[in-house]
Amino acid sequence: MTSEKTTLPPGVPADGFHKLKHGSFDVSVLSDGFITLPSSILMPDADAEEVERVLGLLGGTHDSSALQTNIPLVRHGDDLILVDSGAGTNFQPTDGKLAANLASIGVDPASITKVVFTHAHPDHSGGTTLPDGSLLFPNAQYYVSEAEWSFWTDPSYETSIPEALHAFARGSQRDLFAVRDRLTLVKPGDEIVSGMNVVSTRGHTPGHISLELAGNGNLLIAGDVIPNEIVSFGNTKWHFGFDTEQEIALASRAALLDKAANEKLRILGYHWSYPGVGYVERDGTGYRFVAG
Repeated sequence: MTSEKTTLPPGVPADGFHKLKHGSFDVSVLSDGFITLPSSILMPDADAEEVERVLGLLGGTHDSSALQTNIPLVRHGDDLILVDSGAGTNFQPTDGKLAANLASIGVDPASITKVVFTHAHPDHSGGTTLPDGSLLFPNAQYYVSEAEWSFWTDPSYETSIPEALHAFARGSQRDLFAVRDRLTLVKPGDEIVSGMNVVSTRGHTPGHISLELAGNGNLLIAGDVIPNEIVSFGNTKWHFGFDTEQEIALASRAALLDKAANEKLRILGYHWSYPGVGYVERDGTGYRFVAG
């Protein structure tokens, strides 16, 4: 594991990951490493001064920043559930560390019983298969929303979606078709296990979902509906370059931030500062993140 530590984000160890108890769920937040995105994707609406300010807060360079990748491992009774499978070798060389970090805490991939995809972007589903095409989690059942499946697996995708998304579509089909014989399509309101409910957070992709875990005021595993706590909380009208449905994504983000602030929900974000767990508080016309 020593070599893996050099590719993890600053402050994220290769073992000893953050753990929390939430109702009947035990949650460990693992790392898949990190990805680096340009400011043109992170905050395309920001002016030069705002870009410089936010990149400074993120610890980025003059035109990009690393974002951490937080993957929840949830134990519930006899189930061991991963929310997203990470990137594997299918996105950037600094991510794809999930398998190594599972090993660091003694978890055999064969013991994973369920994998739930928030959506099928390559940094969320690219770790489904190994380079030889075999499944990283050979005994798991898989879950994705009906809308996500329909969008990415459309056989006419080359004419039905913009060309900029064609590579993502090919990757999504690679990952989803690899598990189609053990894949369950879900809808908002469905349960994965008792107390783990599917919530529609459409916009980042047409079938993006989050998961709400009952207990202690509820925990929302958000995926990418709120891309980053530093970029997104205080700038609720900023678009995110990887959102497929830009205006729907803004509305979903605003609604979720409002709900979390009103209901004092705990949220776990995928590309937030590790471990990405905390609360939303109002701050003027925007919001601020409070770790906890």
